[in-house]
Amino acid sequence: MKDRLISIIDRFDELDKLLVDPKIVTNQNQVKKLAQERRQLEPIVQNGKKFISLINQIEEGQKILSESDEELKYIVKEEMPELEEKRMKFENELKILLLPHDPNDDKNTIIEIRAGTGGDEAALFAADLYRMYSRYAERSGWKHELMNLNATGIGGFKEIIFSLEGDSTYGKLKFESGVHRVQRVPKTEASGRVHTSAATVAVLPEAEEADIEVNESDLKIDTYRASGAGGQHVNKTESAIRITHLPTGLVVTCQDESSQHKNRAAAMKVLRSRLLSMEQDRIANKRAKERKSLVSTGDRSAKIRTYNFPQGRITDHRIKYTCHQLDLVLDGELNAIIEQLQLADQQEKLKAE
Repeated sequence: MKDRLISIIDRFDELDKLLVDPKIVTNQNQVKKLAQERRQLEPIVQNGKKFISLINQIEEGQKILSESDEELKYIVKEEMPELEEKRMKFENELKILLLPHDPNDDKNTIIEIRAGTGGDEAALFAADLYRMYSRYAERSGWKHELMNLNATGIGGFKEIIFSLEGDSTYGKLKFESGVHRVQRVPKTEASGRVHTSAATVAVLPEAEEADIEVNESDLKIDTYRASGAGGQHVNKTESAIRITHLPTGLVVTCQDESSQHKNRAAAMKVLRSRLLSMEQDRIANKRAKERKSLVSTGDRSAKIRTYNFPQGRITDHRIKYTCHQLDLVLDGELNAIIEQLQLADQQEKLKAE
């Protein structure tokens, strides 16, 4: 591990020099790429330097133990257990930091929420999930942009698509994909019985044009008038866009922007991200045959979490994690759940190493 860390520290120092090189600073794309690599290596370098210093201390101590100075040997023997304990701690932390980095983790994110079983109550729950992720994005300092919305008349959403832009948005939210289930008394329920409804969440890494090639000849593009809840017209021009990707049959609609040009750009962004996600799912499913993953199955039809209102409880079924802070979580306090999911994923990867 020591040799590997020295190599990473050398690369980190090289990046520092490249980022002030006059030949490079004029190329913003290259600067962005190098700065991103430096940001990924920084925690490894910080811990790695401490680890190497500790290893050097232990090696020096072992040399002293092989010498004849009894007084010095006694001092070193007293210090060695503490040094070994610190070494193990740093080593375990570095094993996690050195796990292969998912390049998608640094991408921006597109989230699609769709009401599932449960009618109006499912649509209201979809709206609750949208608010939860919006509040989490707000707390994280991320930029949030609505891309498409199909609202019901009572404040729910049949479907809502939005993007999040910021630091590691996909890395933080990628484990949210799947079926979210709610147990509560619906607002529309007069008898007070608890109902179970569901909504599906799809979290996609935002694809750039370089990530996936889309041929214009593979697209069927239709325009139509945008409409709001209840079918009333938002405007009298055909600004809404429907794009059909003929090879896969994927259909993307976008009507939230005021102009046809903006709606087309937003729809293409969603389409590219769905195509990228399909390709990554294909690869993930192939890998899953070799190694079953507990946290990230790639199956968006899998039930991942239940929100139980009568008991104020949230349960994530993949990692058997339960907390009784339902109100806080729905208000965007997702860090505890996300950290547990990331930890479970890291432990799986460590076992596979």
